Amino acid sequence: MRHWSSMDRMTKHPPHDYLPAAGHDAFLPGYDLMSRLFGLRRVHQRLIDQADLTNGQRILEIGCGTGNLTIRAKRAYPGAEVIGSDPDPLALRRSQRKAKQLTGIRFEQAYAQRLPYDDGQFDRVLSSMMLHHLHTDAKTDAAAEIFRVLRPGGRLHLVDMGGNMTPEDGLAARLVRHSPHATGNLGDAIPRLLSSAGLDCTEVATERHWFVGRLTYYRATRPG
Repeated sequence: MRHWSSMDRMTKHPPHDYLPAAGHDAFLPGYDLMSRLFGLRRVHQRLIDQADLTNGQRILEIGCGTGNLTIRAKRAYPGAEVIGSDPDPLALRRSQRKAKQLTGIRFEQAYAQRLPYDDGQFDRVLSSMMLHHLHTDAKTDAAAEIFRVLRPGGRLHLVDMGGNMTPEDGLAARLVRHSPHATGNLGDAIPRLLSSAGLDCTEVATERHWFVGRLTYYRATRPG
């Protein structure tokens, strides 16, 4: 999860060509506390429950930040091979420190729109609160990369702000509607994006969130 207040500076954040995990390098030490305050533990667990993970699978998280979802998935399924990817090297170092007692897990620097993995390599791809930080072209490229690295029958499980968000969902929902990046998540934008990449996409659940307005969970399967 990236810091929502940086929504007008998404995708690029000088001197970086990505948005750092906490919105700014200086805020990284407080990232995990912020995630807990935002209730991301429960969100991550719901995404893992939805994803139907099993031991023996190869699982990739894109935009892993400091690794909370990646580590939770590994602890729940110790026989799975789990990779967390993110462009932010500072966040990845923090992830590696947190996971140093675990085996069969690694963290690698990568952009969602340029994944350094072979075709059909993963059974599951996970994404939590990352997509709304990408501009339109990067979202299209990321969706194509997700399709490419999934094996036939593999699935993406994604949660992000968006879906049928309305001003009645709170102040953050009203602010989100003024961000050109985040508005690309609203309505049926995410299913259309994933479908255009060749994935069969279904909205699994949606819920109000006290801070970001509304979270929506999606499942997208590579046919085969």
